Parts: sequence; C-alpha cells; structure tokens
Amino acid sequence: MKLTIKALCAGLGLSLLHFGVAAQSWPDKPARLVVPYAPGGTTDFAARMIAEKLTQQTGKSFFVENKAGASGTIASGQVAKSAPDGSTFLVNDTTYAMLPALFAKLPWDHANDLVPVTTLATTPVVLVVSATSPFKSAQALIEEARKNPGKLNFGSGGNGSSTHLSAEVLKREGKLSLTHIPYKGAGDAMLGVIGNQVDLLITAAPTAVPQVQGGKVRALAVTGDQRLPMLPDVPTFKEIGLPGYAVTNWFGLAAPKGTPKEIVDKLQAEVAKALTDAKLKERFAAMGAKPGGIAQSDFAQLVRSETKTWTEVSRTAGVKPD
Repeated sequence: MKLTIKALCAGLGLSLLHFGVAAQSWPDKPARLVVPYAPGGTTDFAARMIAEKLTQQTGKSFFVENKAGASGTIASGQVAKSAPDGSTFLVNDTTYAMLPALFAKLPWDHANDLVPVTTLATTPVVLVVSATSPFKSAQALIEEARKNPGKLNFGSGGNGSSTHLSAEVLKREGKLSLTHIPYKGAGDAMLGVIGNQVDLLITAAPTAVPQVQGGKVRALAVTGDQRLPMLPDVPTFKEIGLPGYAVTNWFGLAAPKGTPKEIVDKLQAEVAKALTDAKLKERFAAMGAKPGGIAQSDFAQLVRSETKTWTEVSRTAGVKPD
C-alpha cells in the first residue's frame, strides 16, 4: 500500500512537472483561434488582427479557423471539449453571454467549461441601412416603423446573436415592431443590407465603418456618449432621442477548462502586449474599436455580468430557448 501511494504521488508530481514545463515553453506548436462565425464580421476581424501579432511576437503560428453555426454553439462546444494544452482557443464575443438564454441545453457547461482569458476589443454598435435606402435619418426610419408595424425588417448574424438582440433592445427602447431576418454571420447580414434584402442592421463598428466609408451603406446612429471620429456626421442614439439605447460589443479569448493557469496568464500577457502596438491600436481605432487586454479575472466578471444582462433582455423580448 505504501509503495502504491508513493507511486501515485510520484506520478502526480511528474504530471505537475510536465504541465509546468509545458506552460513555460508555450507556445511550442501552432495554435488555433476558432471563430464561431463565418468570415467577414468583427469577431473574425479581431481574431485575424491578434493572430497576426501573436505570431510575430512568439515566433509560433497562430491561425484563425472559422466554424459557423447555431449562434456560435457548435464551435464553442468543440473548443470546450478540446485538449487543454494551449493549442486551441475560442474567439468569443457578446453573443457568448446570450447563449444560456437562447438554448434550453448547451453542449458544454457555459459557466465552467471555457475559461475567459482576456478581451481583444470593445466597440460601439452602428445602425446602418443601404446606401440606396430611402431613409436618410434614424428619425425617418423610426417614424416609418411606428407608422407601419412589422413592415420593416432587420438582418442579424443569426438567431440569438449580438446583432439580433441588439435590435431587440432597439425595438424595446424605440417601441418598434420589426421583422427579424437571420443570416449565418454578421458579414452575410451586412451583404443583405447592401443588397437591399433587409432594411437595417445594427452591428459592431468595425463591421460597419468600412462599408460606410466605402459608400455601400449609410450609418444613421451610433452608441456611446460621443460621435465616432471616423463618422463625425452620424449622431448618437442619445441625440436621436433614444438615450436608453446603450449597447456595446466585446470580443475576447477563452480556453478549454483545465488549460494550465500559466498558459492562460501568458496568453493574456501576450495579447495585452500586442494591443499596445501603435499600428494595431491605429487599425482598431480606424474601425471604431477600443483595444482590450484586461486581466483574466476582470474578463471572467464581465462575462458573468453580461450573461445576466442579456438573459434579462432575452426574457423581456420574448426570445424563447431552442
């Protein structure tokens, strides 16, 4: 019995030593950053920006893999079940905090199976319409929506996505009736607006700004206390008479449960370092995004708080779990 206990202890010691050495040498192989949506949205944009910088900093390849479907639950569940060896991470966003309210059962434990690492960015959201839309102002759009309930529709990156529930908050704050048209991702929803397949979209600034500047869509309002420097002529929601509309989006990284703390801490530090780069900050700022890099504990608290907030939004909006 004594020999067995000694052997177990010795084995445990070797395992802990192995994890410690692995964490110290991380990254020792390519790492996947899994984006749970189709290419083209802000989550994908942020992931590719940070992957490029992490590759430069560490000398190891960080690459983005898109796995769209079911409002991000497919990719999230797969990452949650991945080996906790620092080779696979989830690029999550505000939608992640909405999932418990949208699905009766998730294929992973939302509160425990994915460990928040840090934020990549936070952004205001922008209300956009097609460049050829008859609506030249948010007030005109709101007036039409109130005059003809259900006539206007809005696109989203999928049922229960941040673009969906952001519009649900607009419906609540503006006392509007709008029809929901879900797409497979925010990028596809933007194409729907550009092609006049949907009347409006509320999406994160990095998705909206390039299309506004390119003349493909028209921005009618932005969240935040101040106008965006790159969209100086676009009023805030407060300015158009909706001061209660204060949605912002966040984007971050999460690791599978069991990933050594040393790896989580090192990744957080590498991301924080990357986000101090002047060129990266300039690229984020040009899109209306504020760099993240917050502490792991702060991000964990943010996810808990946001989950509570969006669960209440979903309940109030009458969004039923699948």
